[in-house]
Amino acid sequence: MTGRDEYYNRAKQEGYRSRAAYKLKQVDEQVGLFGPGNAVVDLGAAPGGWLQVAAEAVGPRGRVVGVDLQRIDEFDETEGKLGPDDRAHVTTIRGDMTEESTLARLREELGADEGDRPVDVVVSDMAPNMTGQYTLDHARSVHLARQAFEVARELLAPGGDLVVKVFDGPDLDDLRDDVAREFEYVRDVRPEASRDSSSELYLVAKGRITAPVAEGETVDVDVVDVGSEGDGIAKLDGYTVFVPGTATGDRVRVRITDLKPRFGFGEVVEELDGDAGDGTE
Repeated sequence: MTGRDEYYNRAKQEGYRSRAAYKLKQVDEQVGLFGPGNAVVDLGAAPGGWLQVAAEAVGPRGRVVGVDLQRIDEFDETEGKLGPDDRAHVTTIRGDMTEESTLARLREELGADEGDRPVDVVVSDMAPNMTGQYTLDHARSVHLARQAFEVARELLAPGGDLVVKVFDGPDLDDLRDDVAREFEYVRDVRPEASRDSSSELYLVAKGRITAPVAEGETVDVDVVDVGSEGDGIAKLDGYTVFVPGTATGDRVRVRITDLKPRFGFGEVVEELDGDAGDGTE
């Protein structure tokens, strides 16, 4: 039995709409994407196999929204992997994510105002219409992956995760570098359910960083408190920066040395007198 037959038959037997469901399952097993109650956005969601997997993983307290240019049939009681308690939190939008109107509909569906970050995981299995020309197909897959990345930048909460499909090739390194700048780490995953002949892989980015500064940047801060480990605490637009060797009331210029989803670290490069403000250099 070929790998394709195995996963095709398993999908039929286990109630999944597509064999691709096992790709997402295997990615989740490797990197730990979903948690109970998570909000998930699935781009390129038709026919709905990934929606089923995400719905199972986040449970009835979670929320899953699928977007695709194609119509996604509603789920019903005959589909065993999506029980009655799950169906209520799965919704779909038919639209093009390159259009602002579709993003607006997605925000409305999520109950998000402008600037809100209500999503825990963005997944994308979007793929271009294949031409058989390797260079062109690769470039188009990277373009679609960048679209998913932009949605993630817009909607992912601090610490959120992103999974995008892309075909391996020369443009992948630049994409990976761009994604890595905004997440704690990025890795490639090639699920066993992918066909042996396929060049597809999944770029997995963990830990969305929404800091208002970049690593290596210099900024003037006021230390407003001291943490349990004795490091000074400064705030930048609500983002916490720990500054070792400082005390409450200090005004210092720091270089950002490390960024995490919800906090970062800085080292003092200069002690300041008077009103240092909160600008960057």
